[in-house]
Amino acid sequence: MDFSHAPHVDDLRAHLTLFMRDRVIPAEQQVAEELAADPSHWGATATVLALKEQARAEGLWNLFRPPHGDRSGLKNVEYAPLAEIMGWSPHLAPEVFNCSAPDTGNMELLDLFGSVEQRRRWLEPLLDGSIRSCFSMTEPDVASSDAANIRTSMTLDGDDWVIRGTKWWTTGALRPDCAFSLVMGVSDPDAAPARRQSIVIVPLDSPGLTVVRSTSVLGFDDRHEGGHGEIVLDDVRVPADHLVANRGDGFLVAQARLGPGRIHHCMRLIGMAERAIALMVERARTRVAFGLPLLEQGTVQQWIADARATVDAARLLVLSAAWRMDTDGAKAARHEISSAKVFVPQTVKRIIDDAIQVFGAKGLSQDTPLAMLYSQARFLQIADGPDEVHRRSLAKAEARTTSPLATSKRL
Repeated sequence: MDFSHAPHVDDLRAHLTLFMRDRVIPAEQQVAEELAADPSHWGATATVLALKEQARAEGLWNLFRPPHGDRSGLKNVEYAPLAEIMGWSPHLAPEVFNCSAPDTGNMELLDLFGSVEQRRRWLEPLLDGSIRSCFSMTEPDVASSDAANIRTSMTLDGDDWVIRGTKWWTTGALRPDCAFSLVMGVSDPDAAPARRQSIVIVPLDSPGLTVVRSTSVLGFDDRHEGGHGEIVLDDVRVPADHLVANRGDGFLVAQARLGPGRIHHCMRLIGMAERAIALMVERARTRVAFGLPLLEQGTVQQWIADARATVDAARLLVLSAAWRMDTDGAKAARHEISSAKVFVPQTVKRIIDDAIQVFGAKGLSQDTPLAMLYSQARFLQIADGPDEVHRRSLAKAEARTTSPLATSKRL
């Protein structure tokens, strides 16, 4: 494995670091004040929109895009350090650089499976940043980690798909610039389990589609992202040509989308941990208790040391998965991705929790980003497949593996 970076990646890292340090992180308080001033606002504020224009003008735009066909781009292992830098401000930075979920996954999906017309109508405006999108898979009444449980129905009626069902945790659905959702539903209930689902592009202004509410994450409303919508689809009709890929390909398409998305989340989590460590060290250096700076207290030293060791281990796991994806493809790297998806959020959550403890009561408040970072890390133990599903996959793979040294019952 080679994790070294080409000169152009190092140049991007340096440029992105300065942009984050000098413009994005200092803007966090301004964005919070803008959101507080208008409780009805969902999505990017004026400050974020200005930062997006600056980022685009400086070439820090769509950095997530991998090489595809004749198009140049960054490999996963090259994008990883950039996503880590964005992870220092996970609620703002990804959108500033047009690298935020769920759009990145939707763009990759449309790039791989969309028709010429779908790419023209939906992909190009997403790449330009003139619209946003969402992805509707999870449902409130079933365990959606098992896609075979999905109940939303898609019935072909003449030249239209008729869609009935309820979705939730549809991130971004309350943004006024969110133009469409990729909706996963059952189009062929009598087919094999992995061939029952299809994915259809559903414009959010379609008659019969209602965004009922947004769900919060540990109390955070995530209005800057556009919330997490609960959506009712009541006989929503969309043209048959809004089908993505082929009928019955929904599970295949969703997996192609989720693999890169999972590893992108892990990349950003490393940056979240690095910010928590930096905050923890600064607090420990300046705070005195029982006659000594916290930095000289043995327990705090242990937390800081463990944080450094575990975040470095987590980074290597992410890079290993990214390298395998670049080398052999996302499907071949699925177990490496699952390992990272389990290990990284729980590792980062523990680091942030220790940082909160060093800050004491202040760490629980809005005066530091730690509570927000913690909610993000905890959320990612469920999003894109809960830990238990990934552990199940890893255990099954391990059970099929035999070590060449295990030649007898006495190991």
